[in-house]
Amino acid sequence: MTPHVTIIGAGLGGLTLARVLHVHGIPATVYEAEPSPSARAQGGMLDIHDHTGQPALRVAGLLDEFRGLVLEGRQATRVLDRDGTVLLDEPDDGTGGRPEVQRGELRRILLDSLPDGTVRWGRKVSGVRGLGGGRHEVILADGTSVVTSLLVGADGAWSRVRPLLSDAVPEYVGRSFVETYLFDADIRHPAGAKAVGGGSLFALARGKGIQAHRESGGTLHTYAALSEPLDWFAGVDFTDSAAATTRIAQEFDGWAPELTALITDSDTTPVLRALHALPVEHRWARVPGVTLLGDAAHLSAPNGEGANLAMYDGAELGKAIAEHPEDVEAALTAYELALFPRSATAAAEGAHLHELLFGDNAPHGLIDMLTGPEETS
Repeated sequence: MTPHVTIIGAGLGGLTLARVLHVHGIPATVYEAEPSPSARAQGGMLDIHDHTGQPALRVAGLLDEFRGLVLEGRQATRVLDRDGTVLLDEPDDGTGGRPEVQRGELRRILLDSLPDGTVRWGRKVSGVRGLGGGRHEVILADGTSVVTSLLVGADGAWSRVRPLLSDAVPEYVGRSFVETYLFDADIRHPAGAKAVGGGSLFALARGKGIQAHRESGGTLHTYAALSEPLDWFAGVDFTDSAAATTRIAQEFDGWAPELTALITDSDTTPVLRALHALPVEHRWARVPGVTLLGDAAHLSAPNGEGANLAMYDGAELGKAIAEHPEDVEAALTAYELALFPRSATAAAEGAHLHELLFGDNAPHGLIDMLTGPEETS
């Protein structure tokens, strides 16, 4: 019999795994540090790809529910020069393979598809240790512990499970995002709303950029990217919204005001997102009874693939366990054999994308990618 699966982390990857296991009648429990599903905002928009995220949702039996979440028109793409000149304006004609949804809504349909009690909220993991024979003990912050013979680390960049398998630690990639939101933008921030258009905006230069996305309800979600060391960002007081946004906007001095206003007019306190990554070729030797998925396995700088790959990992791992119900090691071996090259390819492609976004040829490298024969979006 397949053992009860213990999953650490109720992100999209861990929930997809739990759902696929449930479809196949395999019990699982997800331990999540957050106290409830609504304890934290779940981020902004996700483009769900037709070769990773959507197949995962199909395996999970949730493709119809996903289609009901799609925000029409959000695959439109605009690239602007720093003076506001439109260099590329691609409308959403409905044929793209990366429809956009709100991350929180996608997480909700996954949660709703699981039996009550599958996710144990407010159960923060403080440590894990091997007991031998493929068994592991998960130690929780409340002093309790769980012993399992099949442990999956779906617990993100700073995974508590990863050290069982690998000594790798995420390293700063030399770039950070500063995140802002403008609400009811068509009325309150019309110049910024016009610049962003109906979908995504990219205004890029060497080492920096302003990227924004139109979300639901007229919300503009912006990431200002700067290639600076962490010490530089430590000198910015992010507890003082006005001072922080002014300081970040100074790095875009001379850019069009409708672009810098996406930073300075923020309706929320700006949030620093320091970008970290694991080695591109990150892999580990097979350790009985434990594996990883998503960022815990292959963290890379944001490139549109992270959530999609996490969900795909979860679906593939769930299928492997279902296909080898009496041989967990065969399941984990098959899963990892495909995981490692898939992750390495995606990480290398992501690093290349960041070069197009912020390298010497920005923004024209991105334009060439979007308009060239290799376009997949």
